[in-house]
Parts: sequence; structure tokens; C-alpha cells
Amino acid sequence: MKYSRIVFAASMLVASAAHAQSSVTLFGLIDTSLLYSSNARFNAAKPAAGGGTQWQEFAGSVYTPRWGLRGSEDLGGGLSAVFWLENGFNSTNGTLKNGGDLFGRQAWVGLSASQYGTLTLGRQYDFMVTYLAPLSATGSGFGGNIAEHPYDNDNLNNDMRLNNSVKFSSVAFDGLRVGAMYAFSNEAGQVSNNNAYSAGLSYSFGPINLAASYLQINRDPNAPNATGAASTGDGDALTTGGLQRMYGLGAQYMFGKSSVGLLWTHTSTESATSLWFGGSTSNGTLPGPTNGAGNYIKFDNFEINGRYFLQTDLSLGAAYTYTMASFSSPAGNAFPHWNQVMAQADYLLSARTDVYLEGVYQRVGGGNGIAAFDAGVYTLTPATGNQQVVVAVGLKHRF
Repeated sequence: MKYSRIVFAASMLVASAAHAQSSVTLFGLIDTSLLYSSNARFNAAKPAAGGGTQWQEFAGSVYTPRWGLRGSEDLGGGLSAVFWLENGFNSTNGTLKNGGDLFGRQAWVGLSASQYGTLTLGRQYDFMVTYLAPLSATGSGFGGNIAEHPYDNDNLNNDMRLNNSVKFSSVAFDGLRVGAMYAFSNEAGQVSNNNAYSAGLSYSFGPINLAASYLQINRDPNAPNATGAASTGDGDALTTGGLQRMYGLGAQYMFGKSSVGLLWTHTSTESATSLWFGGSTSNGTLPGPTNGAGNYIKFDNFEINGRYFLQTDLSLGAAYTYTMASFSSPAGNAFPHWNQVMAQADYLLSARTDVYLEGVYQRVGGGNGIAAFDAGVYTLTPATGNQQVVVAVGLKHRF
């Protein structure tokens, strides 16, 4: 009897230890605000219809509401199985984001080796997002969604994900991390029609953080592949057209929790036919043939940002972005440029809940009368002209 009790107790200890080596975590974030926009179009698709002031309750002025599951299983020898499933939703009405996909933000599984890094497969972010975006005010930075660069042309606001992808990100070696990924077209006989690849590196030394990233998406504008690496069916596309490239550099200096950052990014799209705000709202089609033949657009974004903690629970942040673009087409050319200023005050009610006040002013010049180059912020209704002001007062809660 005593022996059986010992065996039972030992088996329970082994079971408990095995259970402790695996974990599944439910996580999420809700961000809802009251938002003001100036010069909003009465009809987003028809700028000539006029516009006016817009007041609305809005989900995700800073961070898009989401919930998900993440987990790991210890396989021994420093190796773990890992997964991440993340859903995006609209907290004002409960509907799904990302074209209605259940786990439209992220869905991947992989292996993580403590000595080397993590290899993952599925729907996930490229290295513009993983390494460069944290140094910006937009995306994973403190300013979030409404601080994004025009049309999120460089994907620093992580509006676009890559499907069918294999990604490796290393652990830090003396502060240096490197990564690479490849996303398949998944189309028979069309290996390079909507496949993609990305690479990046980041380096941290004391208070200094540096990063560089690259992304290329290969597309055939005459034979769109909606189920390839960059989907056009999930509402996450940044442009429609042909070959798309993005790359950039960033630096950040930390002093305590406060920070100052500098970034430059360059993007281009061949045979471009349209531009999208935050991968969701179209600001209009571009002049030229319906397949974009002969069209070419490029952007250069220059950003300076800073965040300062007046006290542990109160911070002030600001960012200035200058974006210059060049658009060429058989139907005409334009050289638009954007000046955008963002300011934010954020107060922590607790470690998981905070309230914020954030405003953005954007002014565009050189659009040559092309409606696609009217002012516009994130997925909000585009402006009727070259200026727009957005102010949001919101509440965020993490769980």
C-alpha cells in the first residue's frame, strides 16, 4: 500500500512537471475612442461630392483591438514548439477585421531554439514590422495607427501580413539579431507571381537601438494572384499593381522609459493602379491604364519622434514625418509631398489600462489635382482637399 502511494505521488509530480513545461496564454487588447475628423468626404469614392466634419466612435486609434492565443511546449535541449493565433476585431460593433478572417492578424506555428532563434510557418509579419517599426511612432510605437505614414506605404503600421511564409529570426548575439523570410505564391506554374521575401537586422548596445529591413513582393498586374503572399482578399493590401519594394533604416536612443527616434524608409510600386489607407479604405485609383502599365510610384519617408515620461504614469509624445513621392504615368505626373505632425498625451490608470489624447495634422502639396493624393489618415474617411485634422480621446485595456 505504501509503495503504491509512493508511485502515485511520483506520477503526479511527473505529470505536474510536464504540464509546467507547456503553456497556452489568452491575450488581447481593446482600444476604443471618440474621434473628430475635418474635411471628411461625404462619399469616400467621390471626392467631388464635398465633405464636412465627422464625429464618430472609432476602434483602434492607437492599437487595433485584438485577442489571441499563444503557447509553447518544451521539447528538451533548449528546443520548444511555439504557436501564435491572433484575431483582429472592431470593438464598436463586434465585427471581424482583416476581411473577416478568423485569425487575420497572425497565424503561425514553429520551433524555437534558445541558442539560435525561432523558425515559424504561416501568416506573419515581415521584417519592416519586426525590426524597424518599434523604432517609429507608428505601428508598435507609442503613436500607433493614426500616426502611420501616408497609406502606410512602408508597412511600419503592420497593415499588411505575408501568407504562406517561412520566417527565421535569430536570438541576440552580443546585441545583434538577424532574420530572413520567404513567402510562397502557392500558384501552380507561377512561382514568382505574388511571392515575397524579406530580411532585416537589429542591434542594441546600451541605450542605442539600430535596425535595417527590406521587403520585396513580386506581382503580375495582368494576372493577379489573390491567394499568394500578399493577399488582395483580406483588406490588407497597401497598393494594387506590380512589383513592390520597401526598405529602411532607423535609430533610437533610450533614456529610462523615454526615447528619441529617427527613421528613413523608401518604397516603390510598379504598374500601380490604386492606393489604400491602412490596407482598408481606398483613396482613389491612379491615372493611367486599368492594369497600371507605365505607372510608377515611389515614396521616401523621414520621421523624427520622441516620447517623454513626466512621471511613471504620464507620458507626452510627438512625431513629425515628411513624405515625398514621385508618380509617373502615361496620363500625367505628380510630385506630392506630405507634412504630418502627431502629438499624444497618455495616462496610465493601471499597468493594463490607460487613457489617451492624440491628434494628427496632415497637409499635402503637389498632388496635381489627383484625388488619390488628397489628405487622409489611417482608415478614416479621406479629406476633400489637401488638409485634414484628426483628434481622438480614447481608452485602452490589455488582458
